[in-house]
Amino acid sequence: MNYKMMGKFISRILLVEAVFMVPALLISVFNKETKSVVGFVLGIVIILALAGILMLLCGNSPRGFYAREGLVCVGMSWIVMSLLGCLPFIISGEIPNFMDALFETVSGFTTTGATVMSAIEEMPYGILYWRSFTHWLGGMGVLVFVLAISSAGDSKSGYTMHLLRAESPGPKVGKLVPKMKTTAEILYVIYLVLTVLNIMFLLAGGMPVFDAVCTAFGTAGTGGFGIKNDSIAGYSPYIQNVCTVFMLLFGVNFSCYYMLLIRQFKSVWKDEELRFYLGAVLVSIFVIACNIRGLYGTIEETVRHAAFQVASIVTTTGFATTDFDLWPALSKMVLLALMLVGASAGSTGGGFKFARLLLILKSIRRNVRQVLQPQKVQVVRVNGQPVDEKILENTNAYLAIYMIIIVVSCILIAIDGFSITTNISAVIACFNNVGPGFEAVGATCNFAGFGAFSKLVLIIDMLAGRLEIFPIIILFSGAAWRHK
Repeated sequence: MNYKMMGKFISRILLVEAVFMVPALLISVFNKETKSVVGFVLGIVIILALAGILMLLCGNSPRGFYAREGLVCVGMSWIVMSLLGCLPFIISGEIPNFMDALFETVSGFTTTGATVMSAIEEMPYGILYWRSFTHWLGGMGVLVFVLAISSAGDSKSGYTMHLLRAESPGPKVGKLVPKMKTTAEILYVIYLVLTVLNIMFLLAGGMPVFDAVCTAFGTAGTGGFGIKNDSIAGYSPYIQNVCTVFMLLFGVNFSCYYMLLIRQFKSVWKDEELRFYLGAVLVSIFVIACNIRGLYGTIEETVRHAAFQVASIVTTTGFATTDFDLWPALSKMVLLALMLVGASAGSTGGGFKFARLLLILKSIRRNVRQVLQPQKVQVVRVNGQPVDEKILENTNAYLAIYMIIIVVSCILIAIDGFSITTNISAVIACFNNVGPGFEAVGATCNFAGFGAFSKLVLIIDMLAGRLEIFPIIILFSGAAWRHK
C-alpha cells in the first residue's frame, strides 16, 4: 500500500477545499457576519496546516499506485474532506452539534440534499453559499477537479485512471480522449458551461444573483440544498421550469454532450441509456399528472409540478415545489421507483443508474432466451456493442450489495422508532443521494429527528451511494491495508 502517495494526493484535495472556502469567507466579510468569518478563517487555517503536514511527510512518495490505492484514496479523501468541511458550521455556531454538522456537510458533498436544518433562511449568507457550493464541488467530483487542474492528470503518473474509476458513477468508466487530464478538463468545462447557462436563465427570470448562483450549484450537482424554507416553491413558474430542464440536463451522461461537441449526433440518438432515461421521465410525468389532476387548479400547474418532481427525484436533486407526500399512493410509488433507479451513468446524479438497470434487463432477457434455445450463444449488447461478461458479473454483484445495504441500514435506523415508510424512504433517499423521502423525512420535513447513531448510518450510506459502494466498503477490509 502506497501510503505516501495517498497522503500527497489528499493534501492536494485539502488545498482545493481551503481555496474554495475563500469565496464564502469573502461573502461573510461583505455581509459583516462575524461568527461566520471566524468559522471560515479558522477552518481554512486548520485545513492548510493539515495539508502542509501531509506535504512534508509525503513529499518524496514513490510513484506506484494501483486499483487498491485508488479505491482507498478516494474513500479516505471524501471522509477527510467532509470532516474538515464541516468546521465552519461548528465554529460559527450555526450547527454546533458535530454529528449534525457532519451530516449536513456529507449531504452537501455527496449531492444528497438531506438536511437537519429547519430555519434555512435565518442562516448567514456565507454559510448558505458554502452549503450550496459543496453540491457543485461534489457533483462532478473533487478528485476529477484535481486531475483537471494539476500535473496529477498526466498519463505517465500511473494512477489517474484508478482514481477516476473509483469516483465516477456507472458500471463502466473510460476516457473521452487518450489523456486522462484532458478527459477531466473536458468534463469540468462542460459542467461549468452548463452551470453558467443555468445561472443566466435564472437571472433572466428575475431571480436575485445570490439565489441564482446557489440554486444553480444545487441543480448542477443534482444536490437540492435550497436557500429558502420552501425550497423552490416560492419562485415563479418560469424559474421552476428552468430548474426542471436543467435538472434533467445534468442527469444525462456527460459523454453525450462531448459527442454533440464533436458532431457525432447519430451516436447520441442511438444511445440506449439516454433513450431509456428520457422515456422513463416522460412516462412518469404522464402517469403522475393524470394521477394528481384533481389536486391543482389547472392542467399547466399539474404538469409543471409533476414534471418538476419527476426531474428532481430521477436526477436525485431533491428540490421541491409542492408537498408530494400528500400525493396519491400511485404517484408516490412512481417517485419511489425513480429514487431507486436514479439518473444516467456519467452524470452528476446518484442512484442505481439507468445503465445498470438496462444491463440487468438485458441479462434477464438473455437468460430467458437461453432457456428456450440452450444451444444458441446469447450475447448482451448495448448500443450495438457486446458487453463484457465481467461487467455483467460486476453489475449483478453491485445489485446484491446495493439491496443488502438498504435492508441492513433500514434495520439499524429502526432504533429511533420511526415508521417503516419513513425508515425505508430515509435510507433510499440518503443511499441514492436523493434528499427528501416520505412522511417524517418528506419534502416539508428534515432528518433532525434521527439520533446520532442513525445519522452516522445515513452518513455512511450517503458516502457509499456517491462513491458507488466499493471505495467505502474496501476501507473496512483488512486486505486493503496490507502492504502486499
